[in-house]
Amino acid sequence: MRIVIQRVKEASVSVNGALSTKIGRGMLILLGIEDADRADDIDWLTSKIAKLRIFDDEQGVMNRSLVDTGAEVLVVSQFTLYACTRKGNRPSYIRASKPDFAIPIYRSFCEELSQKTGKPVATGVFGADMQIALVNDGPVTIIMDSKQRDF
Repeated sequence: MRIVIQRVKEASVSVNGALSTKIGRGMLILLGIEDADRADDIDWLTSKIAKLRIFDDEQGVMNRSLVDTGAEVLVVSQFTLYACTRKGNRPSYIRASKPDFAIPIYRSFCEELSQKTGKPVATGVFGADMQIALVNDGPVTIIMDSKQRDF
């Protein structure tokens, strides 16, 4: 699994011009899934995300987590995180999982993150042509890959 976390003041997903979901202060998480992803990838990433200290404390130091702050979370599936650009100019997405594998993993990821944060997790619309609006806070943007845990 590969994710991009953006600390946001707000974020929303629209499909066909209609608002689908919206969050306030929190994290927008773009989630890419590959066929090699398993339950331990979900567990590792959701544990890290729930405890990731990227929110400011009273002294303005990034020292508080989702759990500490009660901030909101929006998870959007994004197969393009597995783009391969080695050959030519057209990215290949062969490593990205197909929907029959990715949808249950996506749902499990969101459910486990909700359990670990104690809050509902807002989601995008899997497979839809989504328009994502956000106000990046900081900016704070973090990339994580469950296959590169030392990164």
